[in-house]
Amino acid sequence: MLLSTRAMPAEVHGGGRFVVPARDFVPAYLRTYEEGRLKEKVDEALDALRSCTLCPRACRVNRLDNRFAVCKVGRRARVSAYFHHFGEEDVLRGWAGSGTIFFAWCNLRCVFCQNFETSQIGEGEDVGPQDLARMMLQLQAEGCHNINFVTPEHVVPQILEALHLAIGRGLRLPIVYNTSSYDSLHSIRLMEGVVDIYMPDFKLWDRERSRRYLLAPDYPDVARQVVRAMHEQVGELKVNEDGLAVRGVLVRHLVMPGMLEDTREIMRYLAALSADTYVNVMDQYYPAWRAKSDPRYQELNRRLGPREIDEAFAHARAAGLWRFDSRWRRMPAGVSARA
Repeated sequence: MLLSTRAMPAEVHGGGRFVVPARDFVPAYLRTYEEGRLKEKVDEALDALRSCTLCPRACRVNRLDNRFAVCKVGRRARVSAYFHHFGEEDVLRGWAGSGTIFFAWCNLRCVFCQNFETSQIGEGEDVGPQDLARMMLQLQAEGCHNINFVTPEHVVPQILEALHLAIGRGLRLPIVYNTSSYDSLHSIRLMEGVVDIYMPDFKLWDRERSRRYLLAPDYPDVARQVVRAMHEQVGELKVNEDGLAVRGVLVRHLVMPGMLEDTREIMRYLAALSADTYVNVMDQYYPAWRAKSDPRYQELNRRLGPREIDEAFAHARAAGLWRFDSRWRRMPAGVSARA
């Protein structure tokens, strides 16, 4: 059921501790733009495309010359869809939706990807900076609460280039960076002073599982570095009086069948960064893509067991975390959905 008037009231968000009055919020990118630093970031990011190391794959191809490697994206970004997204967390979707722009292709190869048509098959259309800026401004004009970039890891230069145009034409919404966490620290540094809300997905902790299921054995090391850098930039998630996110980090973790050890270690890591980290412990895993049909991954060809999500929450609570999103699933007994 969609929210008809307002998101969660601010009083449930830590008693005002994490509330920023709407009148006091200014998107981070406005100062960066006004000081001329955004244009510098655009120039640096585009130049980095000449020998691309803007994600951990470090393919070093000249994407300015429209060449590509693992991510399959050259000079232009590819967009699969943009729309008001009412399936996101309450703090993002509110009552008018999150202004979501889905980028096609991906620098990971998750064998269980539930959006494989976009990430692995590349459904969508190539767009230039003018088109991408127009999408942002259209979503703003239609009343969305934020601009939500999904799978941005491989198109940071293209996003910055379009943002510079959109800001000059009146963009004023918070920016959400919705990522798998397989980003380079260079890219995250480029987004400093630009992104208001980081939404990293911390998938797996174990290196061998990451090699097998993500085709990226270095994923855990990268994700730890990236999530820490995001925390250092924007801190814990903060909302306005209507319960809408305006700044900070929101971490997603998809609980995987038979992988509660990964969940436990990820929760401990997040709590060590801050016990006030806002976490969405997600229970919506289902077999998709290769996990559904390839016998090599038969251990993934099932849904979660009846107690696995309860155990996942138990690990999170034992680590000291308490700010849990409740949009996607039931809450186990004794767990409150406080933000």
